Amino acid sequence: MKEQRFDIHQQITNQIVAAIEAGAGEFRLPWHRSAGNIMRPANIASKKAYRGVNILALWAAADAKGYESGTWGTYKQWTEAGAQVRKGEKASHVVFYKEIAVAADEDSEDETGTRLFARATPVFAAEQVEGYAAPALPELPANPVEPIERAEAFVAATGAVIHHGGSRAFYRRSTDEIHLPPRAAFAGTATSTPAESYYSTLLHELTHFSGHESRCDRQFGKRFGDQAHAIEELVAELGAAFLCADLGISDEPRADHAQYLASWLSVLRADKKAIFTAASKASEAAAFLSALQGA
Repeated sequence: MKEQRFDIHQQITNQIVAAIEAGAGEFRLPWHRSAGNIMRPANIASKKAYRGVNILALWAAADAKGYESGTWGTYKQWTEAGAQVRKGEKASHVVFYKEIAVAADEDSEDETGTRLFARATPVFAAEQVEGYAAPALPELPANPVEPIERAEAFVAATGAVIHHGGSRAFYRRSTDEIHLPPRAAFAGTATSTPAESYYSTLLHELTHFSGHESRCDRQFGKRFGDQAHAIEELVAELGAAFLCADLGISDEPRADHAQYLASWLSVLRADKKAIFTAASKASEAAAFLSALQGA
C-alpha cells in the first residue's frame, strides 16, 4: 500500500479549524492572545518573527499545549543553540515555499518555468527542550500608557480619516473613512483595558482601510464569491491580531464576528489553502501599515 503523502496545507488547515471550533463557544479564537503572552512566535536561530499562516499555526499549537515562550526552532537549530529536544516530544509544523524549475506550458516560448513548492518543516517550542533558559517575558506596565501611546502614533502615521460617534465600528470603502463609537463606549475585560479594546477595534478597521484600491487593492470576489465579505472580515481579524502583537496590546474578541464563524469554517473546510491566503493578506496589510510609520 502506497504511503499517503503528508499534506502541509491540509494539516495546518485542520489544526486551525480545530482551534477555532474549540474556542467558538466563548468566541475565543487562537489569535486572541491573553495578557502576558502578547507576541508573534519567533525563531530561535534567526530571532525573526514568523509570518503569514505560520503565526496562526504556532499560536494554535501553543494555545493547545500551554506554551508561553513564543520561541520555536527545528531540531537542528535547537542543537546549535546548545539545547536538546526531549525524547518523545511531538513537533508542530510550519511551511515555507521554495521556487523550483518545472517544464513550461505548451504555449510558452520558454523551455522551463517555475513553481512554488510548499515544504513542511517540523519545529519545537522552547518548552520542549532541555538546556535552554528562555528570557523572561516582558512585564506589562501597571499603567499601560507607553504601548497605548505607541498605538496612537502608529495610527496617526497611517493618515486614516477616523470619525467618532454612533454605536458601530466600521470602515466605509466608498468614502475611505473609519467610523468608531466614542472612546468612552469601550469597556475593558479581564485581560484587556478599555484603551486596549479601543485600539484593537481600531486596528481591525485599519486593516480594512489597507485593502482600498489605492493601497493593497484587496479583493476576494472572484475566488470566494458570496463568501468574499466573510473572508475580508477574517483578514481584518488576523491583521488586527498581528498588529496588536507588534504593539504589545491585548487583542479583544469582537462579539459581532460570531456571525462569521460558520462561514469561515465552511470556507476553510472546502478550500485547504483559504487560511493561507487570509493570513498572507493579513501579513501584507500589517506590513503595509507598518511601512507608513517611516513616511
